[in-house]
Amino acid sequence: MGCSKPNRRSKIDAGFSLVELVIVIVIIGILAAIAVPRFQQGVKEADAAALISNLRTLRRAMELYKAEHGKYPDDIDTFEVQLTQYTDAAGNASPTRTGAFVYGPYISKIPPLPVGNNAGKTEIAGGALPGAVATAGWWYDKDRGELRANLADDQVDKKGVRFNLR
Repeated sequence: MGCSKPNRRSKIDAGFSLVELVIVIVIIGILAAIAVPRFQQGVKEADAAALISNLRTLRRAMELYKAEHGKYPDDIDTFEVQLTQYTDAAGNASPTRTGAFVYGPYISKIPPLPVGNNAGKTEIAGGALPGAVATAGWWYDKDRGELRANLADDQVDKKGVRFNLR
């Protein structure tokens, strides 16, 4: 009975060579170079869709408020509370439903602006043109009942469409 020598060749063949590793890394790099721009494009499209959805939600809340009160929310100082709390016939707001405060709430909170330089902001601005107030996410004109994203005219989606369209 003889002792057999361990086969040195099987130990060497068990790993990857440096050339094989480099080839795999190059392939992964090529796939990443293709996938990352497509992923970023999807994020931009999702932000634009979120803007449309948020505007639709806010505008519906405003229309419901108008249907019950005969007018749009009073101004930027009371806009949020009139849409997120209970109101009476005159538009006065209360956090609880009591007595005359039987209308609303129309939305749970003001959604943040999802795009542009003011992304993430929920404040409401008025007066100055949209995009002129750097601290607000939304722009509201009480006289016309108009709500828009508070973005400058030059902020566009990937197709070149302005974000702050009415």
